[in-house]
This record gives sequence, structure tokens and C-alpha cells, in this order.
Amino acid sequence: MKISINIDPEISDTEIVVNCAAITAETESIIAALRMADNQLTVTRDGETHILDISKIAYIETVDRKTFVYTEKDCYESKMKLYEMDDRLCNSCGGFLRISKSCIVRLKYIRSLKAELDRRIRITLENGEQLIASRQYADELKKRLGVR
Repeated sequence: MKISINIDPEISDTEIVVNCAAITAETESIIAALRMADNQLTVTRDGETHILDISKIAYIETVDRKTFVYTEKDCYESKMKLYEMDDRLCNSCGGFLRISKSCIVRLKYIRSLKAELDRRIRITLENGEQLIASRQYADELKKRLGVR
């Protein structure tokens, strides 16, 4: 892979161009990382590619090795792995938190919490959906939400 950088004080907006012979897993990963840096995520639904603003995401879940991105009303699929989403969203954006091995939630979409057996926490989202925070992640969830 070759990387070129052109510095020109006359340029008013940064533009990134990816030249490639074909779209590969590597190029998709690079494009996904660039979109995340711009607070956008490339997702698909019904064979169409969508550019989704990260602020619209309610939660992200992995089911059968596929990553699904949920908004308040829609569900999309992403080619990114959950650990990649975790690295980019939870560490850089600050508004997301891993709540189990298979789920990341946007903290502002949480409506309520309820203690379950074995220190797990039932999370109810603004749209009424419910998720379970495993006990491994429960303490961090309470800490981030200011609950004790």
C-alpha cells in the first residue's frame, strides 16, 4: 500500500482519495475508519449502502458473526467487527459503552436500568427495547451513568 500526502495552503477542505484496483477487505476497513473519524458509519440494508451518522445509533449487536447497527427505527448491517466498533466508538466518541461480549450501547438512549440476578442489569432504551448488561460490564455502566 502506498500513502501520499499533498500539503497545499490553498486547499480549504481536506479530501481523501482512495485509488485501488478493486474493493477488498483492506480498502473497506480503511474507508470505515475514515468514516468513523468523520462521525459516520457505512452500513447496508436491503442491498443498499447507507452512510449513517453515529449520533443516530442506539446500539450495536453481533449475532451469528454478523454485526448489526440499530437506530431508533431501523436495523442495518455493518462489515466491521464488534471489537473494531468498540475501539473506535467507545474509546473516541465517549458516548458508547460495551455492555456484553456481543453488544455496545449509546448511553444517551438508555431510559432505565433494573438489577437482575447475578449482578446483571436490564437496560430499557428510549424506544422500549431491552438489553442485558453482563456482570463483567455492569460496574462500568453504573459508573458511567453515575448510578451506585
